[in-house]
Amino acid sequence: MPNLQLSAPAKLNLILRILGKREDGYHELQTVFQLLDFGDTLSFALRDDDRILVECPGLSVPMEENLIYRAATLLRKSTSGRQGVHIKLDKVLPMGGGIGGGSSDAATALLGLNHLWRCGLSQDQLAELGRQLGADIPVFVRGHSAWAEGVGEKLTPVCIDPQWYLVLFPPCHISTAALFSDPRLTRDSAAITLAALRDRRLDKHWLGEHAGNDFQPLVESLYPEVRQAREWLAQFGLAQLTGTGACVFAGFASEAAAREVFAQRPAGLDGFVAAGVDESPAHRQLAKFAASV
Repeated sequence: MPNLQLSAPAKLNLILRILGKREDGYHELQTVFQLLDFGDTLSFALRDDDRILVECPGLSVPMEENLIYRAATLLRKSTSGRQGVHIKLDKVLPMGGGIGGGSSDAATALLGLNHLWRCGLSQDQLAELGRQLGADIPVFVRGHSAWAEGVGEKLTPVCIDPQWYLVLFPPCHISTAALFSDPRLTRDSAAITLAALRDRRLDKHWLGEHAGNDFQPLVESLYPEVRQAREWLAQFGLAQLTGTGACVFAGFASEAAAREVFAQRPAGLDGFVAAGVDESPAHRQLAKFAASV
């Protein structure tokens, strides 16, 4: 039986701007991370030996490249720990979808093991470990929808007007590295600021005014199936690409409205409907677990 079970939620990029390329080769970004109440699930069971075992049914990623394994190994090395663990992943989020599946899995591994192994690391320390593995991991560690700058690591928690989201998975896998290195990528968007917003609340009007993803034109030119999925979804509302993956999404006022459109999707398009949340379900679950033991 698992000692602990935690969600690894998906995310959407409601806005994604590329401001320029830095001298170190990375890109300056501005984005809004919207967490969702839908995602993968990680089950943790402590072991009596020092082995770290990660079970990922259906995935063929080599263990040394598996972000869950790398996160567990990095955390134990950083805290001089010796205890082992068996982690099982129930994977529902697509790889290369731009909805944060691997990053969220790694963050959830850090959160769960910090508790089970009694490492005692602060959220800041866990976020820094996560940053070493991927720029999107800190937002999942901190567990709150956020405005992000830099390479995505400078986070300001925000509150986002409630919406239901329909997310579609076009049948393709997109390489983030290939997109960032493509000379056709636009890298000169104007910066925007949160200074005028009261209480860091992002309402639908502000999000609609600034909506867009600078990767979308390039992705749609390279992957017609992404363009076709977005154009179909655009019949029902503002539809756009999320992150640097293949998934497209649109927001709806109610679950019923989102599910009605989802039921009409073209054959061969998979996806899901989920509510946007400001707080990660993993954080809520971990707090409940900690209070029960």
